[in-house]
Amino acid sequence: MITKEELKKSLTDLGITKGMTLEVHSSLSSFGELEGGAMTVIDTLKELVTEEGSIFMPALRLSKELPLTDEDKKMGITVKIKVLPRDEERTAMGLVADTFRKLPDTYTGTDVISTSGWGKHGKEALTGGLDYAIHNGGKALLLGVDIYKLTAMHYMEGATPKDINDRFAPTEEINKLYPPDQWFMEAGHPPVKAWYTIQKMAYERGLIKEVQIGSCKAMFLDIWSVVSIYENELKTNPYKLWGLE
Repeated sequence: MITKEELKKSLTDLGITKGMTLEVHSSLSSFGELEGGAMTVIDTLKELVTEEGSIFMPALRLSKELPLTDEDKKMGITVKIKVLPRDEERTAMGLVADTFRKLPDTYTGTDVISTSGWGKHGKEALTGGLDYAIHNGGKALLLGVDIYKLTAMHYMEGATPKDINDRFAPTEEINKLYPPDQWFMEAGHPPVKAWYTIQKMAYERGLIKEVQIGSCKAMFLDIWSVVSIYENELKTNPYKLWGLE
């Protein structure tokens, strides 16, 4: 079993310090056995960052991906996710994030796509989501997950050409059967998982530091340094990035 002290030492070695602004995504099960579970992760992060810093976690009210019916597949649906009610205990964000958003000293937005925040600038989560963390030297900690959980990446997608977005948008038929206020749907997938290309580029540039905590691989990075690579590729080379040329 991983103890709290072992977790704290590993996160300190990774570079988490007092006063830091931190975006956190995690898979509790990736640790194997962790003494104290989700609250150990949260308490350890708070002790390291202190109230002089800030912690942000995802608070998207979304289910995990649901199985597709034969009819779904005929309509070209590739991702089917349910929008959850505000009082839902568990979401696809994981137990650490779900526990964090319900704590009394956490600020959490009420929209479907929301962020939870704690600490000096935690209240920024209510109005700007991750904007503060992205543009004010924030770091990201990925515990047992990879870049495909890094919500800050989505903030760059305004640079995606409209025709690329349109290729994979749900059709009117899909939206009629699965209303967008109740469902999150995707129709089709680009040939390439572009975010892994960005992750590879970030590793090659020495922008990602990692450490093993039991069976959990922890990744640590400067948010803007990585997401700006994505923004630049979307502006200069989007079709190649997504394997569409």
